[in-house]
Amino acid sequence: MDLDLDNVNASLRDKSAGEIVRWALGLQVPTISTTSMGKNAAVMLHLVSEQDKKVPVIWVDSGYNLRDTYVVAERLIEKLDLNMHVFSPQMTSERRNAIMGGVPTVDEEERHQEFTRQVKLEPFGRALDTFKPEIWLTGIRREETEHRKTLDIVSMDNRGIIKVAPIFNWSDDDVEDYMERFELPTCRHYFDPTKVHDGRECGLHTAA
Repeated sequence: MDLDLDNVNASLRDKSAGEIVRWALGLQVPTISTTSMGKNAAVMLHLVSEQDKKVPVIWVDSGYNLRDTYVVAERLIEKLDLNMHVFSPQMTSERRNAIMGGVPTVDEEERHQEFTRQVKLEPFGRALDTFKPEIWLTGIRREETEHRKTLDIVSMDNRGIIKVAPIFNWSDDDVEDYMERFELPTCRHYFDPTKVHDGRECGLHTAA
Protein backbone atom coordinates (compact mmCIF):
# COMPACT_ATOMS: atom_id res chain seq x y z
CA MET A 1 0.00 0.00 0.00
CA ASP A 2 1.34 3.41 -1.01
CA LEU A 3 0.62 6.15 1.54
CA ASP A 4 2.04 9.64 1.92
CA LEU A 5 3.00 9.22 5.57
CA ASP A 6 3.64 12.92 6.17
CA ASN A 7 0.19 13.89 4.95
CA VAL A 8 -1.49 10.99 6.71
CA ASN A 9 0.14 11.83 10.04
CA ALA A 10 -0.74 15.50 9.66
CA SER A 11 -4.39 14.57 9.04
CA LEU A 12 -4.50 12.26 12.08
CA ARG A 13 -2.62 14.50 14.51
CA ASP A 14 -5.74 15.84 16.24
CA LYS A 15 -7.92 12.76 15.85
CA SER A 16 -9.00 10.62 18.78
CA ALA A 17 -7.63 7.11 19.20
CA GLY A 18 -10.99 5.67 18.13
CA GLU A 19 -10.99 7.79 14.99
CA ILE A 20 -7.49 6.60 14.14
CA VAL A 21 -8.58 2.98 14.50
CA ARG A 22 -11.57 3.68 12.24
CA TRP A 23 -9.28 5.30 9.67
CA ALA A 24 -7.02 2.25 9.63
CA LEU A 25 -9.91 -0.21 9.32
CA GLY A 26 -11.44 1.99 6.61
CA LEU A 27 -8.47 1.22 4.36
CA GLN A 28 -10.05 -2.25 4.01
CA VAL A 29 -6.83 -4.21 3.71
CA PRO A 30 -5.65 -7.21 5.79
CA THR A 31 -5.18 -5.88 9.32
CA ILE A 32 -3.99 -7.28 12.63
CA SER A 33 -3.81 -5.90 16.14
CA THR A 34 -1.12 -7.06 18.58
CA THR A 35 -0.99 -7.26 22.34
CA SER A 36 1.63 -8.09 24.95
CA MET A 37 -1.06 -8.63 27.60
CA GLY A 38 1.02 -6.25 29.69
CA LYS A 39 -0.11 -3.91 32.45
CA ASN A 40 -2.43 -1.69 30.38
CA ALA A 41 -2.92 -3.87 27.30
CA ALA A 42 -6.67 -3.57 27.78
CA VAL A 43 -6.64 -0.05 26.32
CA MET A 44 -5.80 -1.12 22.77
CA LEU A 45 -7.83 -4.31 23.02
CA HIS A 46 -10.87 -2.25 24.00
CA LEU A 47 -10.28 0.43 21.34
CA VAL A 48 -10.06 -2.12 18.53
CA SER A 49 -12.86 -4.38 19.75
CA GLU A 50 -15.19 -1.38 20.01
CA GLN A 51 -14.70 -0.79 16.27
CA ASP A 52 -14.54 -4.34 14.92
CA LYS A 53 -14.43 -7.55 16.95
CA LYS A 54 -13.40 -9.52 13.88
CA VAL A 55 -9.91 -7.98 13.72
CA PRO A 56 -7.38 -10.74 14.49
CA VAL A 57 -5.57 -10.02 17.76
CA ILE A 58 -2.10 -11.53 17.89
CA TRP A 59 -0.58 -12.42 21.25
CA VAL A 60 2.93 -13.85 21.23
CA ASP A 61 2.94 -15.77 24.50
CA SER A 62 6.63 -16.29 25.26
CA GLY A 63 5.84 -18.88 27.92
CA TYR A 64 7.48 -16.73 30.59
CA ASN A 65 4.49 -14.64 31.64
CA LEU A 66 3.48 -14.43 35.29
CA ARG A 67 0.26 -15.94 36.61
CA ASP A 68 -1.40 -12.52 36.86
CA THR A 69 -0.83 -11.96 33.16
CA TYR A 70 -2.62 -15.16 32.19
CA VAL A 71 -5.53 -14.54 34.59
CA VAL A 72 -6.12 -11.01 33.29
CA ALA A 73 -5.67 -12.16 29.68
CA GLU A 74 -8.48 -14.68 30.03
CA ARG A 75 -10.74 -12.05 31.57
CA LEU A 76 -10.07 -9.66 28.69
CA ILE A 77 -10.55 -12.29 26.00
CA GLU A 78 -13.96 -13.13 27.46
CA LYS A 79 -15.03 -9.59 28.41
CA LEU A 80 -14.19 -8.05 25.03
CA ASP A 81 -15.05 -11.10 22.91
CA LEU A 82 -11.70 -10.89 21.14
CA ASN A 83 -10.73 -12.67 17.94
CA MET A 84 -7.62 -13.90 19.74
CA HIS A 85 -4.81 -15.87 18.13
CA VAL A 86 -1.98 -17.01 20.41
CA PHE A 87 1.41 -17.84 18.93
CA SER A 88 3.89 -19.62 21.17
CA PRO A 89 7.55 -20.66 20.80
CA GLN A 90 8.25 -24.05 19.27
CA MET A 91 10.14 -25.13 22.41
CA THR A 92 8.73 -25.16 25.95
CA SER A 93 10.23 -22.74 28.47
CA GLU A 94 11.42 -25.58 30.70
CA ARG A 95 13.27 -27.28 27.85
CA ARG A 96 14.81 -23.97 26.76
CA ASN A 97 15.90 -23.18 30.31
CA ALA A 98 17.60 -26.56 30.55
CA ILE A 99 19.41 -26.10 27.24
CA MET A 100 20.32 -22.43 27.66
CA GLY A 101 21.01 -22.60 31.39
CA GLY A 102 18.12 -20.32 32.28
CA VAL A 103 16.97 -17.00 30.86
CA PRO A 104 20.01 -15.04 29.64
CA THR A 105 20.54 -11.48 30.86
CA VAL A 106 20.68 -8.53 28.48
CA ASP A 107 24.43 -8.36 29.17
CA GLU A 108 24.82 -11.76 27.50
CA GLU A 109 24.18 -10.16 24.12
CA GLU A 110 24.40 -13.12 21.73
CA ARG A 111 22.53 -15.52 24.02
CA HIS A 112 19.85 -12.94 24.73
CA GLN A 113 19.39 -12.21 21.03
CA GLU A 114 18.90 -15.92 20.34
CA PHE A 115 16.50 -16.16 23.29
CA THR A 116 14.49 -13.22 21.91
CA ARG A 117 14.43 -14.77 18.45
CA GLN A 118 13.06 -18.04 19.83
CA VAL A 119 10.38 -16.67 22.17
CA LYS A 120 9.25 -13.51 20.33
CA LEU A 121 10.47 -13.05 16.77
CA GLU A 122 9.97 -16.58 15.42
CA PRO A 123 6.39 -16.90 16.74
CA PHE A 124 5.56 -13.40 15.48
CA GLY A 125 7.01 -14.31 12.09
CA ARG A 126 4.59 -17.23 11.95
CA ALA A 127 1.73 -14.88 12.79
CA LEU A 128 2.70 -12.58 9.94
CA ASP A 129 2.97 -15.52 7.55
CA THR A 130 -0.51 -16.66 8.64
CA PHE A 131 -2.34 -13.33 8.34
CA LYS A 132 -0.15 -11.45 5.85
CA PRO A 133 -1.22 -8.03 7.20
CA GLU A 134 -0.77 -4.74 5.40
CA ILE A 135 -1.84 -2.80 8.52
CA TRP A 136 -0.58 -3.47 12.06
CA LEU A 137 -2.53 -1.80 14.89
CA THR A 138 -0.20 -1.43 17.86
CA GLY A 139 -0.29 0.15 21.30
CA ILE A 140 3.19 1.67 21.19
CA ARG A 141 3.54 5.21 22.58
CA ARG A 142 6.12 7.89 21.81
CA GLU A 143 7.33 8.30 25.38
CA GLU A 144 8.10 4.63 26.00
CA THR A 145 11.51 4.20 24.29
CA GLU A 146 14.10 6.19 22.36
CA HIS A 147 13.32 4.18 19.23
CA ARG A 148 9.62 5.03 19.42
CA LYS A 149 10.39 8.74 19.61
CA THR A 150 11.64 8.42 16.01
CA LEU A 151 8.26 7.11 14.80
CA ASP A 152 4.80 8.65 14.40
CA ILE A 153 1.14 7.66 14.56
CA VAL A 154 1.56 5.93 11.20
CA SER A 155 4.95 4.57 10.19
CA MET A 156 6.42 1.93 7.93
CA ASP A 157 7.74 -1.15 9.70
CA ASN A 158 11.05 -2.64 8.55
CA ARG A 159 9.06 -5.58 7.19
CA GLY A 160 7.05 -3.30 4.89
CA ILE A 161 3.91 -3.32 7.07
CA ILE A 162 2.15 -0.04 7.84
CA LYS A 163 2.18 0.36 11.60
CA VAL A 164 -0.69 2.39 13.09
CA ALA A 165 -0.40 3.52 16.71
CA PRO A 166 -3.71 5.10 17.84
CA ILE A 167 -2.42 6.02 21.33
CA PHE A 168 1.03 7.08 20.15
CA ASN A 169 0.80 10.53 21.77
CA TRP A 170 -0.93 9.44 24.97
CA SER A 171 0.66 10.03 28.36
CA ASP A 172 0.65 7.57 31.26
CA ASP A 173 -2.21 9.60 32.76
CA ASP A 174 -4.22 9.28 29.53
CA VAL A 175 -3.82 5.51 29.70
CA GLU A 176 -4.81 5.34 33.37
CA ASP A 177 -7.85 7.55 32.76
CA TYR A 178 -9.05 5.31 29.92
CA MET A 179 -8.57 2.18 32.03
CA GLU A 180 -10.63 3.70 34.85
CA ARG A 181 -13.34 5.12 32.58
CA PHE A 182 -14.11 1.74 31.03
CA GLU A 183 -13.33 -0.29 34.16
CA LEU A 184 -10.79 -2.43 32.35
CA PRO A 185 -8.83 -5.10 34.23
CA THR A 186 -5.13 -4.41 34.56
CA CYS A 187 -2.18 -6.75 34.84
CA ARG A 188 -0.34 -5.44 37.91
CA HIS A 189 2.40 -8.06 37.74
CA TYR A 190 4.06 -8.27 34.34
CA PHE A 191 7.58 -9.11 33.27
CA ASP A 192 8.98 -9.51 29.77
CA PRO A 193 12.36 -11.30 29.79
CA THR A 194 13.10 -10.09 26.25
CA LYS A 195 12.67 -6.48 27.34
CA VAL A 196 13.74 -6.75 31.01
CA HIS A 197 13.40 -3.05 31.88
CA ASP A 198 11.38 -0.02 30.80
CA GLY A 199 12.76 1.92 27.87
CA ARG A 200 14.12 -1.14 26.09
CA GLU A 201 12.64 -2.74 22.96
CA CYS A 202 11.74 -6.43 22.92
CA GLY A 203 12.53 -6.74 19.23
CA LEU A 204 9.11 -6.87 17.55
CA HIS A 205 9.26 -3.20 16.52
CA THR A 206 12.92 -3.14 15.48
CA ALA A 207 13.37 -6.46 13.65
CA ALA A 208 13.90 -6.42 9.92
